Amino acid sequence: MGDNKKQVMIFAVDDSEHSFYALEWTLDHLIIPTNSLFNIIVVHAKTSPSGVIGLAGPGASDVLQSVEADLQRAATKVIEKAKDLCKKKGVNDMDMAFDVVDGDARNVACDAVDKHHASLLVLGSHGYGILKRAVLGSVSDFCAHHANCSVMIVKKPKSSKQQQA
Repeated sequence: MGDNKKQVMIFAVDDSEHSFYALEWTLDHLIIPTNSLFNIIVVHAKTSPSGVIGLAGPGASDVLQSVEADLQRAATKVIEKAKDLCKKKGVNDMDMAFDVVDGDARNVACDAVDKHHASLLVLGSHGYGILKRAVLGSVSDFCAHHANCSVMIVKKPKSSKQQQA
């Protein structure tokens, strides 16, 4: 992929609009399509089927295979959408790579940073309040504290309806 002298920027994406807003915002504001300073690696964490369902007994393997196929289709859709956006923004194919990794998004993002010796990790923010963050956990918060590089969290502006509420 691309020039070895370039720094690596990791994008951790999921299927949310916040994630793709972060990717698009960064491509619009920080990437020069014809002469990028970065090699871009888009990483998507695919949940394992056993993490989605906890079945045991007769027929469980059939259900797991079906769930795995659905998760793989969803992951492929996310990566294809990211590829389309990068191409639309004029990013050189030589400067891009895409990866689907099984596991928890927090660990997948931080592991990708280490694996590729990234200098920047970019994430979108879902904008959860304090209660949802406490219950669901925050990928961006975890990565900000554990990634071995700088972390940029891109927040999608609130719509005018949300700001009035």
